[in-house]
Amino acid sequence: MNLPNKLTVARIILTPFFLVAMVLNFKYHYLVATLIFIAASVTDFLDGKIARKNNLVTTFGKLCDPVADKMLTTAALLAFMKLGLCNIWIVMIVLSREFLVTSFRLVASAQGVVIAAGIWGKLKTASQMIFSIIIMIGIHFVEIYSLDFGKFSLISNILLWITAVLTVISGVKYIVDGKKVIDFSK
Repeated sequence: MNLPNKLTVARIILTPFFLVAMVLNFKYHYLVATLIFIAASVTDFLDGKIARKNNLVTTFGKLCDPVADKMLTTAALLAFMKLGLCNIWIVMIVLSREFLVTSFRLVASAQGVVIAAGIWGKLKTASQMIFSIIIMIGIHFVEIYSLDFGKFSLISNILLWITAVLTVISGVKYIVDGKKVIDFSK
C-alpha cells in the first residue's frame, strides 16, 4: 500500500476517535476533537497531493478517498446534529447526495470506469471540513466562556446550509457528468 492510500486509511481510523472526542464529556473535549479532525483533514489534502505529484494515483485511492471524506464529514454532521448545531435537513441533503454519488461510482466501477471527484466535489468537501473546524472551535469557546448557545447554533446552521447548497451543486454536476460515461442499459 502506497503512502497516499495509507493516509486515506489513517483518515478512516481517525474518524471514530474524532466522534468519541466530540460526544464524550471531558475537559477540552471539543478542542481534542478539533485537533483530531484537523489531523484527519490534513491527510485528505496530503494524500491527493502526494498521489498526483509522485504518480501514485490508484483505483483504491480514487474510490476510498471520497469514502474516507464522507465518513469524517458525516461524523461531524452527526455530532453537530446531536448538539443542536445542525438542522436534520442538512444531514438528509448531504447524506442523500453522498449515497447517490457513491451509487453512481459503484455502477461506473462495475463497468470499468472510475469517476474521480471533480472541482465541485472538492469544494464541497473543503467547505465541510473548514466549516466543521470553525464550528468546533466556536463550540469550544461557547462552552469555556458560557456564551450564548442559541446565537452560535444559528451561525453553525448558516455555515452548514452553505455546505448543503454546495453539496447539491456538486451532486448534480457529478450525476450529469456520470451519465456521459455510464451505460445505464446494462
